[in-house]
Amino acid sequence: MDLFSRAWTALRTAVAELPDPDFARPSGCAGWLVRDLVCHLIIDAQDVLITLVTPAATEPTVDAVTYWHLQDRPPTGEDPLDALTVRLAAAYGEPHLLRFHLDDVGSAAGRAAELADPEARVSTRDEVLTVGDYLGAYVLEWTLHHLDLIAHLPDGGPAQPPAECLARCRAMLEEMAGAAFPASFTDRDALLVGTGRRAPTHAERAELDDTELALPLVIG
Repeated sequence: MDLFSRAWTALRTAVAELPDPDFARPSGCAGWLVRDLVCHLIIDAQDVLITLVTPAATEPTVDAVTYWHLQDRPPTGEDPLDALTVRLAAAYGEPHLLRFHLDDVGSAAGRAAELADPEARVSTRDEVLTVGDYLGAYVLEWTLHHLDLIAHLPDGGPAQPPAECLARCRAMLEEMAGAAFPASFTDRDALLVGTGRRAPTHAERAELDDTELALPLVIG
């Protein structure tokens, strides 16, 4: 739960520090500008609030890692829900409105997470898991989207995700894959290459060939 707060605070701070022109730059998500990604984060924050007040009485069916599923192919931005996000983001008109809404809803989601009982059970996506595992799953969501946010911004833009969150997400990704990344990979590069957010260099590809990793690991 501590990592959830660190990842979420870092991501919201990065958005708050973005100059207006950067909202029109591409993000690391296919088909989305930075403004579209920020709109998605608002929806994510709403989902967190909804899930934390959706109690479940049955045994957990997933944990922080198995909550996520590996998809057959990377997103293209053409999915109807992705396209809806683009339209919603455009409807805000001005970047300051996106910043305000994310700060408003995002702060509430952060407070709700801090107040929640980590052992309580909640239901979402037709699954049941503890609050601690649910918030743990979102460390991956926040950290990857932090990397998406800054993917095409000029040098000197927002800071990278917290190092401890990058390390945790690498471990989660390796658990999903059932194999480890080469030790020479930084946590950041393991996440970017592992999820297909960037192509491996020739040297990285040579090292990956010696592993049992089947890349990219498309998470949904």
